[in-house]
Amino acid sequence: MKLVTCRDGERTLAGLWRDGRVLDLAAAGRRVNEAADFSSVLAIIRGGDATHAALARIEARGEELADAWRDAAQLHFLAPIPVPVRNVFCVGRNYADHVNEGYAASGKPSRLPEVPQFFTKATGAVNSPDGDVRLDPRLTSLFDYEVELAVVIGRGGRDVHKDNALGHVYGYTVANDFTARDLQKRHEQWFKGKSLDGSCPLGPCIVDRAEIGDATTLELSLSVNGEERQRARVAQMIFDIPTIIASLSAGLTLEPGDVILTGTPSGVGFAMNPAQGLKGGDVVVSRIDRIGELRNAIVDVSCA
Repeated sequence: MKLVTCRDGERTLAGLWRDGRVLDLAAAGRRVNEAADFSSVLAIIRGGDATHAALARIEARGEELADAWRDAAQLHFLAPIPVPVRNVFCVGRNYADHVNEGYAASGKPSRLPEVPQFFTKATGAVNSPDGDVRLDPRLTSLFDYEVELAVVIGRGGRDVHKDNALGHVYGYTVANDFTARDLQKRHEQWFKGKSLDGSCPLGPCIVDRAEIGDATTLELSLSVNGEERQRARVAQMIFDIPTIIASLSAGLTLEPGDVILTGTPSGVGFAMNPAQGLKGGDVVVSRIDRIGELRNAIVDVSCA
């Protein structure tokens, strides 16, 4: 199933997205007397197995609930979790070709990471799947893109064993880890250059783990103004999803609703010769098959 967060006029709703329609889950729950909290996607995830079972019952009866369906074209899709529990967790340098292109651009010998390299993006970075992405040339002269598979945690825990890690996954969504490369270099760490407002579009939906099945078969791609820049499969990651979850949760409690970006493949702008940063008017489309796409326009705010 595909969970979405949409704005319907002044109201924000959690919905089930299917066939160009969105089922308003709070309205559907009231209609069939389900007691589960369907007020938001985060509440659904936090509700655990009982809420997921109630959701499955509603999905099975969907066609009986005509008055709870909305035309998706009449809704504005937000990030599935518009305000995450806390900072978005991210893994850097998790595709070998991306690692190699980065070292080549800097003229240094390549070396693959031995453990996952974690950083975070501030919650204010989260943006909608079609949200404009701010570019301030007074702040950055090398603004870049990174399509990534995002993992959404469903069951929290600390010291999660790799063999049990997938049982903690609720589902998957598409992310773009927009990055100010020169800020990364200037501050000698990744947080600032990764955390600019609106620099983490998410969506358009969270597809539950059961529907995706083997996530390693998913294919990521990204284009700028129709020109393909990135394409890879999740299977190409250096550290797979169970390894990422086990490593991140060691001594650190994961919570339901946590979002983990799993890294980007090669093809980023800074590694091109010459480097190609994004500019105002560019349109960046990030896709993952069986999940959906983000379509984000770059807006030069110095012209505003």
